[in-house]
Amino acid sequence: MSDIYILSIETATPLCSVSLAKNGVMLHEIVGEEANMHASSLTLFIESLLQETSLTMNDLSAVAVSKGPGSYTGLRIGVSAAKGLCYALDIPLIANNTLDAMYRGFMAGSPQVSDKTLLLPMIDARRQEVYTQVLNREGQVIESTKALIVDAASFDSYLADGHHLIFFGSGADKFDEQFKENASIQVALGFDAKASFQDALAYEKFQAGDFEDVAYFEPYYLKDFMVTAPKKSPLL
Repeated sequence: MSDIYILSIETATPLCSVSLAKNGVMLHEIVGEEANMHASSLTLFIESLLQETSLTMNDLSAVAVSKGPGSYTGLRIGVSAAKGLCYALDIPLIANNTLDAMYRGFMAGSPQVSDKTLLLPMIDARRQEVYTQVLNREGQVIESTKALIVDAASFDSYLADGHHLIFFGSGADKFDEQFKENASIQVALGFDAKASFQDALAYEKFQAGDFEDVAYFEPYYLKDFMVTAPKKSPLL
C-alpha cells in the first residue's frame, strides 16, 4: 500500500494551524504566531507546508479538518478551505471533533495520569461559558460535548466521587483563579489546539473509510450563531 499523506486544518480556536502527516505521523506543522489569523493566513500556511515537505497538492490522500465546536467564523473558514481542496483534488474529507483532537494532543504530551483522573478539554465560548466534554484517561467519553456555564458547583458530582480533574484549552485558563484553592482541580495553562493533534485520528478514520459527504458537510457549531444589531437612538 502506498503512503497516505493527510493535510490537517485547525481553525476552531483563535490559533490557526496546519499539519501534514505521513501514515499518521507528523512531517511538519505551521502554527500562527498571533490569534485570529485564519482568513489571512490559512492558504499561505498550506502552501508553505507543502513547500517545507517537498510535496504537492496531488500527493495528498485526504484533508482533515477540525469540525468544532469552536469559533463560528474560524470553523467556516477552515471547513470551506478543506471542502474546496477535496472538491478540486477529488480526495476524501475527514472531520474531527475539536475536543477529541485536543484530548489526543494533551495526552501525548502529558505524564501518566491516574485512573481517577478525568480530562476536560475546553474551548472558550465567552464569559463563563465553554464548550467541553469529559473523558477518562483511556479516552472514553464520560460526558459528551456540550456548552457549559461554569460555576463553583459545576463539577461537584465528579469531585464527590474522588476524581481529579484536569482542564486544558482556550477556555480553561480563565478558571485558574476560580479553582486555585481546590487541590482536586488542575488547570493546565497555555494549552492550544493544534492541527497535528488530528494526525493520528485522521489516519485511523482514513483506514476505516470514515469520510464526510463533501457536498453536504457543515461544521459542528453546537450553538446557533447570534447576530446582535448595534443599539441606535430612535429617530425622531
